[in-house]
Amino acid sequence: MIRITQVNKGMFVNYEDTLYVVVDFEHVVKGKGGSLMVITVRNIETGQLRDFRFRANDSIQDVMVEKKPMEYLYSGGSEHHLMDLETFDQIPVGDDIFGDAGQYIVPNTPVEVQIYEGKIVNMTIPNVVELEITDAPPSIKGATATAQTKPATMETGLIVTVPSFVNTGERIRVDTRTGKYIERAK
Repeated sequence: MIRITQVNKGMFVNYEDTLYVVVDFEHVVKGKGGSLMVITVRNIETGQLRDFRFRANDSIQDVMVEKKPMEYLYSGGSEHHLMDLETFDQIPVGDDIFGDAGQYIVPNTPVEVQIYEGKIVNMTIPNVVELEITDAPPSIKGATATAQTKPATMETGLIVTVPSFVNTGERIRVDTRTGKYIERAK
């Protein structure tokens, strides 16, 4: 058991005999009443999102999961194939585990999977990825003097707002947590 104030994103918890992964959490301070922790969780079995409210001194059962590095290979329809880096086995995962990772990762990207009772229950992608711009409006002269931006389409289909001096064919770094441009890739 851990105190509810120790909960972090990506942590696995067991609440009311159901396994959840913490998606988000927020500390809410009420005027006269005590403070609350609101945690948003995803049910591992159904994929359903749910909010729970706890008092700051409540506890919740944390669950230990095995973490294993893998590599994303390719997607075909609603199946996404990962490779175990130790055994080189190809393991298919569904959209419920893969989520919106397809917007950020390209083949041969390292990922980390979380395994509970022999089953992959979650996948974590790197916080920052490098993607190539496949389509962007032309740059504007003098754009460095003013903070102008434009939409750019990445090789994965993701649309990112980038500074106007960035052009088609360049590689940029994107934060996968926010979907925002960080910098040009070196």
